Amino acid sequence: MPDQSLEAFAIAYTAAWCSQQPGRVAAHYSQNGSLTINGGPPAVGRTAITEAAQSFMTAFPDLQVIFDQLSLDGPQPIYHWTLIGTNTGPGGTGRPVKISGYEIWQMGADGLLSASLGHFDATEYARQLQI
Repeated sequence: MPDQSLEAFAIAYTAAWCSQQPGRVAAHYSQNGSLTINGGPPAVGRTAITEAAQSFMTAFPDLQVIFDQLSLDGPQPIYHWTLIGTNTGPGGTGRPVKISGYEIWQMGADGLLSASLGHFDATEYARQLQI
């Protein structure tokens, strides 16, 4: 079971994703931290992470992220989440989406994320968007 400080971090991280303020998401990362989604190119540094978070917040203006659970794989924290929103941003399909995924976290010495490897079912995501 993860410790309470890690659980509090996950709760705050979730609130940041729900805030429509992408800089709040990036503030959970070390200065040179990275966010990788589904094996794509990593967003490295807070500016790039802000842009990655902004892309989801723009696509889903009603974005809600639910913190499902925090688990451990050895010492490695794994943050499990569910994203709910309607794709009504610019060029959106207008379709609702509910998709679950997880992020494998590496915590830095500063207590922030040095790396997050995010995963979700891209095929199911595309199916729900009907693209």
